[in-house]
Amino acid sequence: MKAWVLPYLLPLCVWYLTGCDSTTSRSPPDAVTFDTAKRLDDFDFASSGDGGTGKWLVGDNDAGRALAQINTEPSENRLSFAIYRPFSGRDVYVSTSFMTISGKVDQSAGVFVRFRSADDYYAVRANALENNVNLYRIVAGKRQMIGCMEVNVSSQAWHTLGIAAREERLTVFFDGRELFVATDRRLPGPPGKVGLWTQADSLTWFESLKIGSLD
Repeated sequence: MKAWVLPYLLPLCVWYLTGCDSTTSRSPPDAVTFDTAKRLDDFDFASSGDGGTGKWLVGDNDAGRALAQINTEPSENRLSFAIYRPFSGRDVYVSTSFMTISGKVDQSAGVFVRFRSADDYYAVRANALENNVNLYRIVAGKRQMIGCMEVNVSSQAWHTLGIAAREERLTVFFDGRELFVATDRRLPGPPGKVGLWTQADSLTWFESLKIGSLD
């Protein structure tokens, strides 16, 4: 596999940036909820890294019904994806409401955009063990962190996490506020899928998935 290098000098952590209008869309975002197991028919499921594939189901919790990935195999680099089939876009806003429940290796929840395969996409992740939110670029299977911020991510509590991708500008949101903005031109190309993801042995509930076009 051909190696690649980062052509832009970006700080690993971006601590503060001013507000922007990245979530301004031409129509209200679609809200996907998981009130019935039939909603799983709208998703494709995939995994990458070591270990077994993810196992996703719709179940009951204190707040109602939600989607969860329940394979808690502790393979550190195993990623599990729930890919929303009906939507494909390039400039999009995607967010989720989530609660991390358990995990010894990882307790994380994430959303992704411009997903062309398990080897090419942008992803943002909130981690309750590390208390941070990270933004990643994945190209040819290689993951590079292009932004991060320390923030309190309480386990067994509901949070919101979102990303707005418009051209080379990627804006990350957490619990209703903008955290940081990163600029990257590695994956500007054709439209891709959006969806949810977890890492390693994370047991996480996803209450919703909101999707809005920024085109």
